[in-house]
Amino acid sequence: MQILIVEVNVKPEMRDRFIEVSTDDASHSEADEPGCLRFDVLQDTADENKFFFYEVYKDEAAVAAHRETPHFARFFSVVGDLTEGQMGRHLVRNVHPKDSAWR
Repeated sequence: MQILIVEVNVKPEMRDRFIEVSTDDASHSEADEPGCLRFDVLQDTADENKFFFYEVYKDEAAVAAHRETPHFARFFSVVGDLTEGQMGRHLVRNVHPKDSAWR
């Protein structure tokens, strides 16, 4: 199981466009990639320009396959213009539910 939590700071004037491209990537990830078990796009309640991705993949191969998809290419081609600073990327381990509980 590969779980990523990504933190992104978005330029205020680009927030709507960021939501559009990130939800496109997330929706296609879940619908088109058998190895993507979950892809949530979350917005911070204290800072409306801060977003988080919660991505769950079956394995490293599924993460690599995600990065080769047309929807990821669309997202990656514009995200640099929409955000400020570096994306914070955290690879985390599942505690609950256990990996075997994911379908």
